[in-house]
Amino acid sequence: MEFSHVVEPALTASTDLLVMVAFGDPTKDPTFRTLDTATGKGLSEAARSESFEGKAGQSLVFWANGAVKAKRIAVLGAGPKAEVELPALRDVGAIAAQIANKVGAKSLALVVPSFGAPREPAAIQMVAEGSILGTYKFGRYLTGAEAKKSPSLQHFGFIVDTKGKKPTAAQTRAFKGAVERAEVVAAAISRARDMVNEPAAYMTPTQVAAEAEAIAKKHDTVTVHVLGAKKCEDLGMGMFLAVGKGSDQEPKLVHLVYKPKKAKKKIALIGKGVTFDSGGYSLKPSNAMEDMKVDMSGAAAVIAAMDAIATLGCEHEVHAVAACCENLVSGRAYKLGDVLTSMDGTTVEINNTDAEGRLTLGDAITYVRTKIQPDEMFDFATLTGACMVALGPYTAGVMSDHDGLCRAWLAAAERAGEDMWRLPLTSRLREQLKSPVADMRNTGDRFGGAITAGLFLKTFAKDTPWVHVDIAGPASISSSRPCQPRGGTGFAVASIVEYLAKR
Repeated sequence: MEFSHVVEPALTASTDLLVMVAFGDPTKDPTFRTLDTATGKGLSEAARSESFEGKAGQSLVFWANGAVKAKRIAVLGAGPKAEVELPALRDVGAIAAQIANKVGAKSLALVVPSFGAPREPAAIQMVAEGSILGTYKFGRYLTGAEAKKSPSLQHFGFIVDTKGKKPTAAQTRAFKGAVERAEVVAAAISRARDMVNEPAAYMTPTQVAAEAEAIAKKHDTVTVHVLGAKKCEDLGMGMFLAVGKGSDQEPKLVHLVYKPKKAKKKIALIGKGVTFDSGGYSLKPSNAMEDMKVDMSGAAAVIAAMDAIATLGCEHEVHAVAACCENLVSGRAYKLGDVLTSMDGTTVEINNTDAEGRLTLGDAITYVRTKIQPDEMFDFATLTGACMVALGPYTAGVMSDHDGLCRAWLAAAERAGEDMWRLPLTSRLREQLKSPVADMRNTGDRFGGAITAGLFLKTFAKDTPWVHVDIAGPASISSSRPCQPRGGTGFAVASIVEYLAKR
């Protein structure tokens, strides 16, 4: 799909579908009134007959019948403007593209809502991202006629109010930069979605490593190192290797490195990469296991984000480390009551083999802390159902005892439009991790499960500035939203890119 800066006003824009956004009552919008006059009040009559009030999620499609140059007019509701944040415009872009494909439109021109000149590029970026993400489809295994059907929309234009003047060179550069960034971010999110949506029989630890190798091959600034079981054993990664013992698939520690010419800081991204989680001997019921290919969403996010970071550039040296394995049941699988020795020598009693993510991450964090020695590190993991109970399916839980770093991360997530909320690392709950036979056990009691998981990881982060992001809820969804079809969402990619990539 191509994007362009449309210089004509809405009335004379030659396009298959003209789109405008209504923030509440559409009749108060100057563009709506202009179009309504051109259509002989047909647009306002259609709005009344369909009870269109400009609420978020509402849409009105009107056949122009020659009243304007566009063949159709679509009005998309967004709710009161005072309540609309820029990331909500992703949904506008998604719905606009979906309507265009539904009516068979090849071209679309959207009147960019005004949020002030300084925020105009960000608004364009969000709409463009939404138009790509809203038409994402994982159809690799579909064989019917519908699967082979290509989207009709080929051209997405943006009508920006330039006060009747030709866009300046600065405005043109800003538009181009916003669109290019949107394409890069959306491509990275789509890559992460593809990785998560693939069946576990295909997206094995070896295949995750292959995905990372493909990114490294694409960029001169990126290198990759893949550590197999023997190398991980030599490093003493007893927790990580124990989780993977029940599978015939070899565990892989995947390490991508982005190096600019002059780096200000060294930053590490760590992703949980359990490519299928049966729960081990603490076996999950079938209905809780069927979607457990998504348990590598953290790994997918950090690997896919590296592609965007390398494309856009970053002033820091960035490392992405993904601890990838399967958690299965067999005669070799680790068992309840086992005592494991971690890479840093800490011993851990296993009282739940379905609390495996923290074991893989614990060794990955130690690897990062001792071998990379970063200035900052972040981990991303579908770690606990307890976080979903606390925050619901759309919000990630964030934990850290480094306030400044945590605030900076949450600010980036807010700009990126990804819902995150800080949870406390309540030290009193560490008592729950005490073990009579080892330094600690891998799970606590019933209450505070998301926090005790964070405290477990903090044991291995030690004093390195660190943020833990539990993405168990938003990593996948069971029913579609405008920008997110059912399945993997690519959550956290946008926030990582916002935090790290150059503008």
